[in-house]
Amino acid sequence: MGLLGNDLAFAQALSAQEREGVMALGSRKHFPPDAHLLTEGDRSSHVLILIEGWVTVSVSTDRGATRLILGLRGPGELLGEMAALDPHPRSATVRALGPIEAQVISGDAFRRFLALHPRVSGLVIRQLTFRLRSADQERSALASLTVLQRLAGRLNELSAAEAAGPYAPAAAGRPSGPAPAGSVVHLAQDELAATIGATREAVAKALRLLRGQRIVRTGNRMVEILDPALLALLADGHHE
Repeated sequence: MGLLGNDLAFAQALSAQEREGVMALGSRKHFPPDAHLLTEGDRSSHVLILIEGWVTVSVSTDRGATRLILGLRGPGELLGEMAALDPHPRSATVRALGPIEAQVISGDAFRRFLALHPRVSGLVIRQLTFRLRSADQERSALASLTVLQRLAGRLNELSAAEAAGPYAPAAAGRPSGPAPAGSVVHLAQDELAATIGATREAVAKALRLLRGQRIVRTGNRMVEILDPALLALLADGHHE
């Protein structure tokens, strides 16, 4: 399971000249918290490069109002590239977790830039491949792992990232292994549920089990990891 994207965000993988060129294609725009930067099914073709803030990438599920969060994206990440490269509707919704600043670039301008810069085009292809594989892994986990396993894995992933710095930029690299004790995930229970494709009730039940074993402590929009080693074992399917 993995929500946090590639080891190196798109903008950070560019040379200074490439970055200057691609940013000059568009204009900077601010989005408020909870705004939909991109909407699943929409036929727009522009792309976004995040400058400040974090967003969720989600898709609708068979349960209608329920959404599955496939990714968390932060500064430097490229969003919306699939709709810029083919005529199909957007495949996911991108929602702001807080105030967002992003560079908005038209699909036509972005395609022309890629045609003139093969190395940048290769970076986009690499990103698409990575994200498609990550989405497949998320769907596989949804089908094969229990809610407790998925929640333990997600808490381990997100707490390790926060311990490296509050959702540290991708350029810092992705942490591996259990997070240190005392690290905290700042998400509400319904948001955690969406990251693993479960109901809020199922996540609340799993958190009660984790609290009962003193693996986590919970508060308002907060889960503190008390025993990261045991949390990692639960994520791997080991039960007491």
